[in-house]
Amino acid sequence: MSKSIGKIKKNYVRRSQIFRHLFAQYVLTFIGFVVVFAVFIFVMRTFLSTFSWQADNLFYKLLKSIDNYIFFWIGSSLLIGWLVITYYFFQKPLRYLDELVMASEQLAKSVSEPIVLPDSMKDVQDELNQVREQTQRNAMAAKEAEQRKNDLIVYLAHDLKTPLTSVIGYLALLRDEPQISKELRAKYTGIALDKAERLEALINEFFDITRFNLTRLILDTRTVNLTRMLEQITFEFNPLLAEKSLKWDLRLIPDLQTVCDPEKMERVFDNLIRNAVNYSYNDTKIILSMERLEEYAIIRVENRGHTIPPEKLSRIFEQFFRLDQARSSSTGGAGLGLAIAREIVQSHGGTITAESIDESIVFTVKLPLDCKKNV
Repeated sequence: MSKSIGKIKKNYVRRSQIFRHLFAQYVLTFIGFVVVFAVFIFVMRTFLSTFSWQADNLFYKLLKSIDNYIFFWIGSSLLIGWLVITYYFFQKPLRYLDELVMASEQLAKSVSEPIVLPDSMKDVQDELNQVREQTQRNAMAAKEAEQRKNDLIVYLAHDLKTPLTSVIGYLALLRDEPQISKELRAKYTGIALDKAERLEALINEFFDITRFNLTRLILDTRTVNLTRMLEQITFEFNPLLAEKSLKWDLRLIPDLQTVCDPEKMERVFDNLIRNAVNYSYNDTKIILSMERLEEYAIIRVENRGHTIPPEKLSRIFEQFFRLDQARSSSTGGAGLGLAIAREIVQSHGGTITAESIDESIVFTVKLPLDCKKNV
């Protein structure tokens, strides 16, 4: 409501400025006309008085007739001048309207040239140029998002085909070789199951894409022991850490209570830790630290890995953006994990940031202790 009132006031001020500008031009133009007309009359009378005129001279009779009705002619001239000036300034707002129509057409065409309006409409010109630039940025962002989505479909189609081909191949092998040993049968069945689980994970990512784009996050909040939540999540990742010879360095505050949506926050930390595991050097530590800062909990996930370039770091929370463009089958996802993590954290009234320098990658989550106070 207050924004609408502010916008109305702003438009009123702008219209008042244009009106005052036009009115000042109108008054000054008429005064200038009167002054120039008076000077002209004075100069002409002075100039004509230098001549000697004969009473029967036709031009002298005409001048004498004008002189006899001088006030009528002066009044008529001033009236005609006033009408011409008034007509001109009545037409000026219509010309401004034409300028605005042309500017609107220029906006619709999304041309690169800036919009130029008369000086009295500079504020309008600046706002239209801001709209033009924002429209161009939005169009570029939409084009990039569409391209990323198209790439995603290609990538996921390829990734879906790979495990599906393996599942079909191993199942066909089990069907065609009934005399196969129990050991090989168990091995092939295990591989088929692993590929089927990978296929399920990719299909779940399709559902994530749909939910992320078509729904708004609704929080189911309750009081949670954040420390225990993080301890449980880190415990569940121990098998993955063992595969890469990684170790935990936990620096948690005992029994820190928060009010949040535990399922959604678990997904945030799951994504951050999974990224840390996937992009860590072997035989290094993953540091999970926590501190309390006033009414916020600060959680950091830090790992040692290739430094993320600034241009990629600035886009790391975008939908469908992936650091690993090669999309390894074991680690490749749809590029939604960090985008969804940011959406969840922001819905709690918090922030999530990323830093990378000297082969160190740090994700920082600033989470309100009671999200109900912030949302």
